Amino acid sequence: MRTFDDVVPAVGLALALLAGACTREPPPAAEPGAPLPGLDAAEFARFRAGEALFNKVFTPEHGLGPFFNENQCSACHTAPASGGTGEQRVVRAAHLDASGACDPLTAAGGENVRQQATPLLRAHGITEQAVPANATTTGRFTVPFLFGLGLIEAIPDAAILAHADPDDADGDGISGRAARTAAGRLARFGRKAEHATILDFTEGAIRLEMGLTTPSHPDEMMAGGGAAMPPDADPAPDPEVDRATLERLSDYVRFLAPLPRRTPTNAAERTLAAQGERLFHAIGCASCHVPTMRTGRSDVEALDRRTVSLYSDLLLHDLGPELAGVCGRDAGPAEFRTGILMGLIYRDAYLHDGRTRNLTEAILLHGGEATAAREAFR
Repeated sequence: MRTFDDVVPAVGLALALLAGACTREPPPAAEPGAPLPGLDAAEFARFRAGEALFNKVFTPEHGLGPFFNENQCSACHTAPASGGTGEQRVVRAAHLDASGACDPLTAAGGENVRQQATPLLRAHGITEQAVPANATTTGRFTVPFLFGLGLIEAIPDAAILAHADPDDADGDGISGRAARTAAGRLARFGRKAEHATILDFTEGAIRLEMGLTTPSHPDEMMAGGGAAMPPDADPAPDPEVDRATLERLSDYVRFLAPLPRRTPTNAAERTLAAQGERLFHAIGCASCHVPTMRTGRSDVEALDRRTVSLYSDLLLHDLGPELAGVCGRDAGPAEFRTGILMGLIYRDAYLHDGRTRNLTEAILLHGGEATAAREAFR
């Protein structure tokens, strides 16, 4: 009979080692921060142009702020290389009414309560953005990996919807559902599944992390308490970032290679990892953390019909009250898009908010639809 001490290292090692993979074909993975292998010359040039923008330091003269968190993309996405994660935590706030309807408090800055202010704004006595006064819920979120997101974007909607069971028709207690944007598109990016495409995801980060206005969002966000932003606090003309800049940044993210799989170097660890992989399936983890999906046809050969070992179904699931926090546009307080375990070995903080550095504890904090798998693991 397997004991607790047998199961925990087996499943843990499987998560850490097997989730580092991104393909069962000749691997598209590369060292952290490298471009996808197989890009042509034009695609590689787009990757490098986007990389330069990703590392650019924005100033108030460029449009930074007046509220912001960091002044360059790579200030947050830094470990284990550019495009990775960081120690920062994004603070979000929302209003949840008695009927369960969620208002993300967009106009008041609830989508991202930013922690810094430019010198021009501080001169008005405003030093940071306040949590909106009518917020009923808040949440903290870690910086997501960007590695391999182009492959995830290239997965057809139908492949994702094939795993959805919003009414739990099969009675297994798991009822994943597809999140939708305001325009009705299937949303796959973001911890609460807010964005349908890398371009949308990138534009959201530019606006909400650095306070840069864009062609589709040309207005500055409100100052403290919902007051209008002092006009002299923002000298740059709007929009501060053009469409071409957004597209180049999106190209960089789209063409970032997934993280490489680490293979155990000795027979004992390989055996343990294989046992853990079998247990991962047997106890139900793979019902939500779907090991692989396949991309559809793409004009980019490096993204065309590739197997992606993402370990996620990209659907929303209720994980129970222990993990509940802020609601989203199409997600309740306890609903999260299934975490992508690809590259987990490169993380040292787990769950959406990084509340634990212990993988066993992270698994045991799962509830809601994950209760049966959690108890089987226990």
